[in-house]
Amino acid sequence: MDVKDAVVKRFLNLCKQRNIKINELANLSGVTPSTAYSMTDKKRRDISIKTIKKFCDGLDISLGEFFQLPNLIV
Repeated sequence: MDVKDAVVKRFLNLCKQRNIKINELANLSGVTPSTAYSMTDKKRRDISIKTIKKFCDGLDISLGEFFQLPNLIV
């Protein structure tokens, strides 16, 4: 598993824990739903730290909480 896959998996798990869909995460984060869905696209290999920060803000967690190793790889 590469870093992008781990980041996507972490966001999907957080959405599942909070019982929200990926488009709801986009709305909470102030990004377009297409941005959220494109992150899950296997063909797209990049996700910026700026986008990760926006998603974290939408989930009301810090980047530090997001990247905690025990939680990142599940």
